[in-house]
Amino acid sequence: MGPRNVPILLCRRLLVLGLTALATSGQGAEPAAKFEVADIHPSPRSLNSDTNDLSGGMMRSGRYNLRRATMLDLVRIAYGVDAKTILGGPNWLALDRFDIRAKAPAGTNSAAVKPMLRTLLTERFGLLVHNDNQPLSMWALTAGKHPLMKKSDGSGESGCHSSGSGDVVDVKCRNMTMAAFASGMGGLDGAWYYLTDNRVADQTGLEGAWDFDLRYSARWKTTIAGAEIVSLFDAIDKLGLKLDASMIPTPVVLVDGVNRTPTPNSPDVDKLLPPAPTEFEAVDVKPTDPDYHDSDVQLQEGGRLKARGMTLKSLIAGAWGITEEMIVDAPKFLDSDRWDIVAKAPDVMAADGDADFDSLLMMVRNLLADRFRLSVHFEDRPVQAYTMTAPKPRMKKADPASRTGCKEGPPTLVKIDPRGINPVLGRYLTCTNVSMAYLAQQLQFLASGYIHSDVLDATGLEGGWDFTLSFSKLAQLRGNGALAQAAGSASDPNGALSVQDAMEKQLGLKLELRKRPASVLVIDRIEEKPSDN
Repeated sequence: MGPRNVPILLCRRLLVLGLTALATSGQGAEPAAKFEVADIHPSPRSLNSDTNDLSGGMMRSGRYNLRRATMLDLVRIAYGVDAKTILGGPNWLALDRFDIRAKAPAGTNSAAVKPMLRTLLTERFGLLVHNDNQPLSMWALTAGKHPLMKKSDGSGESGCHSSGSGDVVDVKCRNMTMAAFASGMGGLDGAWYYLTDNRVADQTGLEGAWDFDLRYSARWKTTIAGAEIVSLFDAIDKLGLKLDASMIPTPVVLVDGVNRTPTPNSPDVDKLLPPAPTEFEAVDVKPTDPDYHDSDVQLQEGGRLKARGMTLKSLIAGAWGITEEMIVDAPKFLDSDRWDIVAKAPDVMAADGDADFDSLLMMVRNLLADRFRLSVHFEDRPVQAYTMTAPKPRMKKADPASRTGCKEGPPTLVKIDPRGINPVLGRYLTCTNVSMAYLAQQLQFLASGYIHSDVLDATGLEGGWDFTLSFSKLAQLRGNGALAQAAGSASDPNGALSVQDAMEKQLGLKLELRKRPASVLVIDRIEEKPSDN
């Protein structure tokens, strides 16, 4: 055996010794905290952007529910870390979504959920992680020689409080350490538009607490004629501090391995985890006062649903997670008659002062079926829907190992955001390792309001792609929805750019309205007047 094999043998022996030591140290240790039973399955996809993200995560009456959680979400929650500090792992970590419902042992409090979730991820997904320390890109808060702030005397409440007209944000910070200021900066009014979702690290070296004021322009109001524009970065500079992009050594969680498919659920899972209630225990339905011209829906404490001025079409769309445009065979009164509804969920749903949103949607479906005799079904019908082609693609081929997903904001930390230079282009998406099929499926959420159903991918482009896309919010286009509904719409004279035009000019992709089969919700039956309360 040649000498080049010695290191391999040594590594193997060290690995065996390490595993033996771990097994020995585990003897007599407390057993891992775990749920009594858990159901895991892929999340059904919603067609409504409002119900397409993570929900749940609270322990209620011994039950724990998470819906539409990516593996990135699960690791973040289980280990109590920021998603940006989770590195490694397969590219689908932020792509696939799972629903989890689990039952905890009697007497379990919310603090015990994290270790139980860690055990669940290890046992059912084979998740392997370890802690490390690596440099991450983030904003670094540093101080000059003479900071223009006042040393606090330590009295009074510690914190930062915002006020302002909406055009300008005024922030008063009192008794604040620099560490607390840095960690909470992203929560200041309007700060997200400058920092996006990037963290701020305190690198000032300043000890103790300080009193200071900040005044900066609200990013969404930077187009006000004659107004002096003071960015958050300018405001920080006036304090004798600086905010710059930097690579900061940071504790991270490295994902060493995880399975895309969890192990099967117990065959007795439905017996051990009875489904949540699907009907309200008390409902009051009445016509909306004709003098009330608004509409709103509120989910109140105690599992109470309060809707006012709502049409039946809007209630159906919300309950099934679709847009109103995808409801067909609807009688005219679905758009005209408006209703007020007050409904109370069963007490078991109201534990901890919050009811499960997805279960409430199911209750609304049953309410409509019971009180309005609603009957529906999904089917494919020919409708006007977008098809995406690639006549002149202008995108960069992605590293297949990079994480799949799209985020709002530039690809790197920048002080001069393109949205600030040209605010009429109010949306800026950065997408990495995105397939054309994924882009087509997600466009109605990424470009909210422009597109009302899945886009058909007819590009013929394989693999993943990296790109940025800058376009206007729908409200920034003159005529609002009119331009957005027209394929290949021309740019607005005010400089606004529809998502259709932006994709063609910036990515070489074309969106065309064509008549083709798409899934719609068909109204089979509905009565104009509800049954009595």
